[in-house]
Amino acid sequence: MKNITFLILVLFFHQSSFSQSKSGGKLDDLRSDYRILFYNVENLFDTKDDSLKNDAEFLPQGQKYWTWNKYQDKCTKIAKVIIAAGGWQVPDIVGLCEIENKNVLKGIIYSTPLNKARYQIIHKESPDHRGIDVALLFQPASFFPIDTAFLRLIYDGASHSSTRDILYVKGTTHTDDTLHLFVNHWPSRWGGQLESEHKRIAAAKLLRNKVDSIFNINSKAKIIIMGDFNDYPNNKSITTTLRANKPKLQFKNNELYNLASFLEDNSSIASHKYQDVWGMLDQFIISGALMNGNGILNAQPSDMHLFAPPFLLEDDKTYKGIQPFRTYIGYKYHGGFSDHLPVYLDLWRHLENGEQSQ
Repeated sequence: MKNITFLILVLFFHQSSFSQSKSGGKLDDLRSDYRILFYNVENLFDTKDDSLKNDAEFLPQGQKYWTWNKYQDKCTKIAKVIIAAGGWQVPDIVGLCEIENKNVLKGIIYSTPLNKARYQIIHKESPDHRGIDVALLFQPASFFPIDTAFLRLIYDGASHSSTRDILYVKGTTHTDDTLHLFVNHWPSRWGGQLESEHKRIAAAKLLRNKVDSIFNINSKAKIIIMGDFNDYPNNKSITTTLRANKPKLQFKNNELYNLASFLEDNSSIASHKYQDVWGMLDQFIISGALMNGNGILNAQPSDMHLFAPPFLLEDDKTYKGIQPFRTYIGYKYHGGFSDHLPVYLDLWRHLENGEQSQ
């Protein structure tokens, strides 16, 4: 009975959801063989005071009057997004950022309709001064973690870290492909893009060093980097330091390609809107080995998508057009989802004749 109820929810959300993509069609005219979702959920805090974190703003007596009902409503909304973005089944892997702790992750997967999906959690408290972390949810039937590391980011000259870790997870899929996953939430642009750029360049160096260590062992490693980079695909941290560029006609196994660059050129909106300008802060960057037919699961440059159903958007009364439907506007509760739109990556089975299963 529980499985039937969950299937009904999946069907309902699937029928009501549309994906803003190059084709502009429904989310799931065709479901991929493997789907990875990334979502910046914008300040998902519980209602308990943590003396080790700067979470006073998100307490019942805080500036935003963050109550249990508001928290529970947000958990349910995030679960709705995950279910809807999966199509006929939930995503195999979900990367998240701006979550306070493991308790809020449990709130998403245990106290909402997602409790039928049986997600498991990979998470660790980070030293971020705001108290927000990155995390990974995965389906144990389709992903089997082998190794996990939390890469600590310390800026030049600093004695300790005050920002989010980069989460690294190595695992195998049910198709026997080995994936190297990274979940990122790079330092913000607070204080100005140029003034804060050195922090994101430091994050890119840390990530690139780990990527190089993987390539040194296996030049055909299947690497998937996801996250909110707080930089755009053409910024220095991405193109010069991380060395992730726009996909070309041919791919080298041990080079990184930014699928967000391709999506950005073929979409009228992006994952985030600052004033009247859309920008692709949320990105998927993959190694060429994933596009060269190595192993079973593969991707193409067009396999990153923006998930933008109508329920995640609202009219922009200030700058016109549309904008993400967020939880707060300033200190005023707005009752929405997030200031970011989710992005997802589809992987397809590579058939013996060289074609993909799609």
